[in-house]
Amino acid sequence: MTILIFFAAHWYLSLFTQTFFHHRYAAHQMFTMSKSWERFFQVLSLVFQGSSYLSARTYGILHRMHHAHADTELDPHSPKYDKNLFAMMWRTKTVYSNIFYGRVSIEDKYKKDLPEWFAFEKFASSWPVRLFWALFYIGFYVAFATQWWMFLLLPIHFVMGPAHGAIINWFAHRYGYTNFEVSDTSKNLLPVDILMLGESYHNNHHKFGARPNFGVKWHEIDPVYIAIKILDKVGVIKIKLQPVKIQ
Repeated sequence: MTILIFFAAHWYLSLFTQTFFHHRYAAHQMFTMSKSWERFFQVLSLVFQGSSYLSARTYGILHRMHHAHADTELDPHSPKYDKNLFAMMWRTKTVYSNIFYGRVSIEDKYKKDLPEWFAFEKFASSWPVRLFWALFYIGFYVAFATQWWMFLLLPIHFVMGPAHGAIINWFAHRYGYTNFEVSDTSKNLLPVDILMLGESYHNNHHKFGARPNFGVKWHEIDPVYIAIKILDKVGVIKIKLQPVKIQ
C-alpha cells in the first residue's frame, strides 16, 4: 500500500506542476504571479517532478510551437509523423534538448514572457540531480516494496513528466470525442478526467487556448481549474479576465 500511495502522489504532484505551472502559466499565461511565487513554483516543480524535471521556459516554447503548428511537420510532437508512441517521445526529447541547450534559433514570439531562471534550470536538469532522484526512488522501493511487481513501476517514476505529456500528445490526438471543430486532430480523451487533472480535455483546449478551465460540458470537471480559482482567491495568482463565448 505504501508503494501505491507513493506512486499516486508522484503521479499527481508531478502532473499538477506540469499542467498548472508549465502549461497554463508558462506556455499560455492564463494567470499572473509575482516573481517570488514564480521561483517558488519552479523549485516545487523540481521537488515534485524529480528525475524528469522539465524546464518551464523550454516547455513553454515547445508547447507554443505545438499550438502554432499542430499536426504539421513543424509540430514537435504530432503522432501523424511517428510510427509509435516511443518514436514520438524521442523526437520530442530531441527538440526539447535542442531548445534547452540553445542549439536552434527560436523566433521571439515563442519566447515572450516566459519564466527565466537559467542557473536553477541548469542545476535541476543536470545528470547528478536526476541521478539523485532516481536513486531516491529506488531506495524507497527497496525499503517499502512488498511484491516484486511493484518494481515495474520504477521506470515510470524516472520519466514521469514526459510520460504525462506523451499520454496527451499521442492518445488525445488519436482517440476520444470532440466538442468543437478545429484544424487539427485534438480530441477529448476522457469524459471525466481524474487521471490527467483536466489535461485530457484536449479538443476543448485547442479550441480555447487561453481559457484556464479546460472543461466545457457539465461532466468535464477540471480539478486544476478549481485549484486556480482558490489560488486566485487567496492572492497567490491573478487570473487574466479573458471572456470566452462557448456555443
